Amino acid sequence: MPHIAAAKDRRNGHLAMLTFSCLVAGSFSLGAMAANEITPLALNGVRFVAAAIFVGIMAMATGGIPRASLRQPWRYAILGGIFALYFVMMFVGLKTAEPVSASAVFTLTPLLAAGFGYLIMRQITTRRIALALATGAVGALWVIFRGDIHAFLAFHIGRGEALYFIGVVAHALYTPLVPRLHRGERTLVFTFFILSAASLAILLLGWRDVVETDWANLPAIVWIALGYITVFATTTSATLLAYASVRLAAAKVMAYTYLVPSWVIIWEILLGHGTPPALVFGGIGLTVLALYLLLKHEA
Repeated sequence: MPHIAAAKDRRNGHLAMLTFSCLVAGSFSLGAMAANEITPLALNGVRFVAAAIFVGIMAMATGGIPRASLRQPWRYAILGGIFALYFVMMFVGLKTAEPVSASAVFTLTPLLAAGFGYLIMRQITTRRIALALATGAVGALWVIFRGDIHAFLAFHIGRGEALYFIGVVAHALYTPLVPRLHRGERTLVFTFFILSAASLAILLLGWRDVVETDWANLPAIVWIALGYITVFATTTSATLLAYASVRLAAAKVMAYTYLVPSWVIIWEILLGHGTPPALVFGGIGLTVLALYLLLKHEA
């Protein structure tokens, strides 16, 4: 029955975004360990090219890339450019921004996505979704500042945070643009062209960084981080985001970014970087509550 299929699609969309939030969090933990060893353009140039090749092979192996998917190629240029802008500005911003401040800026994504979702797709944010977004924002900030009100009050906007905010706006805009520009292509095919466009955009700007990087003498952590970011935080997450964006409203899709700080804590524990104070888990509880409110479907 149609309503059963629709419910299954929504459930799968939420599962995709839950996985997405975990994979993205890993890129923060591993990326921070390699950030000072390679330039943002060189790192992202290689990661997007490798990811595009990987997804292209997967697309060819699972049904091919039909010629019809090449119609209106400007769609991929727009989406790829926006996608590339977010990741480059993320690493550029983190060069000077404090991680706590940058993470706080990141939590603005769902609210911005809700606004863009209305402007582009006329997606209405109901009172319950608005309450969920607000709850998730409070929970995320609680986690980010580890329940320390003094740390929150000390928050300030610097050049790095301002630069990263440009990327956050791009990320929020990307989500509702995916269903707006989607023409029925399979997820892998659609993702392949987006990643290809992102690769071209970054290489046009950062080819010199790629050429001048001493790839043979990079420390092991760079290759570990690059491998993870390419396969999981770029290839898989881009596929999951494209899959979920055509099944869920933009605000619901981006609400999963509230889980990222909580996932980062888990990653940090697994990497042996310490356990947060018990008070932090109150914030995790609020992000889970926010997701519960979002899981209930509204017509």
